[in-house]
Amino acid sequence: MSTTILGPDGKTRCRWCGAAPAFLGYHDTEWGFPVSDDQKLFEKLSLESFQSGLSWRTILAKRKNFRAAFHDFNFDIIARFTKEDVERLLKDEGIIRHRGKIEALINNARCAREMVKREGSLATFFWRYEPNPAHLAKSQTASMSAESIALSKELKRQGWKFVGPTTVYAFMQASGLINDHAQDCVTRAKVKNARKNFKRPGC
Repeated sequence: MSTTILGPDGKTRCRWCGAAPAFLGYHDTEWGFPVSDDQKLFEKLSLESFQSGLSWRTILAKRKNFRAAFHDFNFDIIARFTKEDVERLLKDEGIIRHRGKIEALINNARCAREMVKREGSLATFFWRYEPNPAHLAKSQTASMSAESIALSKELKRQGWKFVGPTTVYAFMQASGLINDHAQDCVTRAKVKNARKNFKRPGC
């Protein structure tokens, strides 16, 4: 099966972005473009954690509600959430009402806050796990990598939750640590150029 489709403008794109109308804009302007902002990185990892076992379509449709519920993923604020906040969020129909995932996000916010104290930023830590730039998308069937396994293991060691290697790999794809756009996808070259001009945190 081909890994690409023709978009409404007649240009080739990754096949997955044709699954829902909202995917096209996300694919063209966000997915795979390098991110260095800590709050955005925390959001991406948090949403991938919530996506576990669900459709990304569901998460993307609720992203605005997630941002409202979690203060735009400001982990300094989320780290101060209490049990009362958990109960409040469990009643919020705009998000995924999964106690374990909500509690994990709050836990991870506290871990993120500690990471910033140690590393200076989340970006400095996460970009340390960028694979070799020669990484090329082929069949787009990979769901994890040596780097995502290593990053997942280290995050768990530091106390993070819902950060298995598959979740972490999806986070790495979304945050631009790898360029997994299909070889003939029109956005692949744009991401490649963005990554080329991107200043790696900590360098």
